[in-house]
Amino acid sequence: MHTVTLARNAMATRFEMVLQGSDPRMLQSAGEAALDEIERLEARLSLYRPTSEIAHVNARASRESVKVTPEVFRLLQQARNLSNETDGLFDIAIGPLVRCWGFMGGTGHMPDPLQVERARERAGMALVNLNPDDSTVTFTREGVLLDLGAIGKGYALEQAADILRDCGVESALIHGGTSTVYGLGHPADAAEWRVAIHEPRDSGQSESPALCSIGLVDSALSVSAVWGRSFQEGKIHFGHVIDPRTGKPVTGVLIGAVAVKSATESDAFSTALLTGGASRFERLTRLRPKMRAVLVTGTVKSWEVHTWHLDLPRSEGKAGAYSQ
Repeated sequence: MHTVTLARNAMATRFEMVLQGSDPRMLQSAGEAALDEIERLEARLSLYRPTSEIAHVNARASRESVKVTPEVFRLLQQARNLSNETDGLFDIAIGPLVRCWGFMGGTGHMPDPLQVERARERAGMALVNLNPDDSTVTFTREGVLLDLGAIGKGYALEQAADILRDCGVESALIHGGTSTVYGLGHPADAAEWRVAIHEPRDSGQSESPALCSIGLVDSALSVSAVWGRSFQEGKIHFGHVIDPRTGKPVTGVLIGAVAVKSATESDAFSTALLTGGASRFERLTRLRPKMRAVLVTGTVKSWEVHTWHLDLPRSEGKAGAYSQ
């Protein structure tokens, strides 16, 4: 049994993979093809590349119908369906609010309240028309901006895993930064790939102790958290995940983690979980029969863990974990 590791920078993060099998040359070739697929998708989906399909849509769709490839159109349809399922807690048309709060390519800043209200008027999938007859996209208002940051990495990992399967790889672990990981098959020496979810941490910490681990077999885990791109205003910490309902960064929620079969869906659902918080936890976790989920609410000094289809030990010195 051979193990091959590969890595490449794409989508503003580092994608890494571990592949196992009997033929190292095949593993290397398959891994390179999967990483090439991630780069290809970045070129189509990136908000920041002026030649991408999404950039073309953002630039023109408020004035005319913009035709996209069937692949991109299907992803936009899937994003719309996920937005409807989550009651708008996940929404790729959140771009105007992300920009307003300074998180589009930056670490954020406090906007003027009037700017926030104006951004809210231009945000939301209700302003996006998708025409399946000719695969075109139209915005109903000037200033609408699609941002696939909360689904793009998951989609790319899912497509990369399909490339590996097509090449004959049966065992691999692929991750895109710290947000989404996909376990293909299982490792040679274990029944599943074990992936850790870490406790909440202060923005100055590089890493914190593991809260729990989740086993993956042909399934994905996505973790959304409020740190990363963030800023401090007075005593309040503002993270980059915006609640579409309020137009403001989420508060009182630290981590949302979801494990399901699809990496595209896990990426979207983890964002929705972080946005919805404890009040929407059970409703969201029931959207997929075998979803496993972790939600951490509170502050980095005092937090509480909510779980779904997971049994976590109670944490001494912290607000107690409980399972449903």
